[in-house]
Amino acid sequence: MATAKSMKIQAEIDKVKAKISEQQARLKELEQKKLEVENSEIVDIVRGMSIPLAELPLLFEKLKGGGALGQSVPKSTHGAPAKSDDFVGRGDTTERADFGGNADEGAQAEFVQTKEKEEN
Repeated sequence: MATAKSMKIQAEIDKVKAKISEQQARLKELEQKKLEVENSEIVDIVRGMSIPLAELPLLFEKLKGGGALGQSVPKSTHGAPAKSDDFVGRGDTTERADFGGNADEGAQAEFVQTKEKEEN
């Protein structure tokens, strides 16, 4: 009796393994089919772009390297870059204008001392 139960369990194990094997084969087929469809879609997109075959490698290298396509235009830096706290301008000037964010509203400039000028 003990061997009959174990044989039954072994038969079930074999049955499950066969189903798993079938499903793994089906999964592999589906993954291959998906890859083929994706490749076909890629070819359709590239052909629709009307890019000469000789230029494709260059285009892909630019995309891979993160380069921009077409003309590259530097980004605008709205206004001058911020100056450090120890800023010393022409003629050892240490003053700078502080518009307090109201420059567009015609506010008067307020000059603040940023560093004591050394007397020689």
